[in-house]
Amino acid sequence: MKKVILLCLSMISAFAQSYAGKVPLVSQNQGVYDGTSRLNSPELLHNIMLYQNWGGLFVNLQIHWFRTLFFGITVGVLVVFFLHYIVIGPKKFAHDGKAIYVYNLFKRIIHWMAALAFVIVIPTGFMMIFGKELGGGTLVLDARYLHSIGTVLFIVSVIPMFLMWLIPMLATFDDVKWLFMAGGYLTKKKVVVPAGQFNAGQKMWFWLATLGGFVMIITGAAMYFEDFDLAILKSLNLDQIDILRISAIVHNFLGMAVTALFVTHLYMSLFAIKGSLDSMISGNKSEDEVKYMHSSFYKKLKKEDKI
Repeated sequence: MKKVILLCLSMISAFAQSYAGKVPLVSQNQGVYDGTSRLNSPELLHNIMLYQNWGGLFVNLQIHWFRTLFFGITVGVLVVFFLHYIVIGPKKFAHDGKAIYVYNLFKRIIHWMAALAFVIVIPTGFMMIFGKELGGGTLVLDARYLHSIGTVLFIVSVIPMFLMWLIPMLATFDDVKWLFMAGGYLTKKKVVVPAGQFNAGQKMWFWLATLGGFVMIITGAAMYFEDFDLAILKSLNLDQIDILRISAIVHNFLGMAVTALFVTHLYMSLFAIKGSLDSMISGNKSEDEVKYMHSSFYKKLKKEDKI
């Protein structure tokens, strides 16, 4: 396992350094690497394999990649959904018929707590990442405090959310079929979509938000408290500054994925299906929507005589 980790780290570092000119590569033995010989340097490869170059990798990502990737991913996702809305448009289902009660009050409260946490955490995360462009100072400092408050709110909500939706979020064969037909979102017609109570897209968001969220909590704590003890990393003979660098790298890449899927989740809830948000207000979904967009769940309810 350790060899696999070492190989992955070397590939990541090589990729990052190949796109930079002079990369400050901090080594315990060699000071600063000027980047001119790049991967032709035996000392560089030696440092990669010995976890000696976290400083250079972090600085390279911080200077050349994090802002660009965050901006590109966010704008890219927004452009894709804008085009989807213009070309295909939202799906419309009848809401004047029978309503199916799917989310009780407790589930709706937990969901809104988690949603509020993301609404706080993601924008404030952007403010810290683009702090230089925003002028720094009080604005970015306040964003850091709000980011911490949002994190606490997420911690309170993520555990019950994980436990109450763990079973229905497990993968099924319906998810494979859902992915092949893109959930039916690439056509204007109403088509029967194979999905249980939650579709494959919702499941991907759930697992990223919960398991990825747990990792972000840990890495965020490591950066916030600075001397946060991560035993698993210390077992790899990493010093405290490298633990901070690794935490920042992992936190940022997970942040990109969370941002992309959160925007996706918002679009699907607010725009892709008219009236979809009502289910998290009243707890009800229209029978027409469930029949088409969650057909397996609908058949199950019919079989159990619940509708």
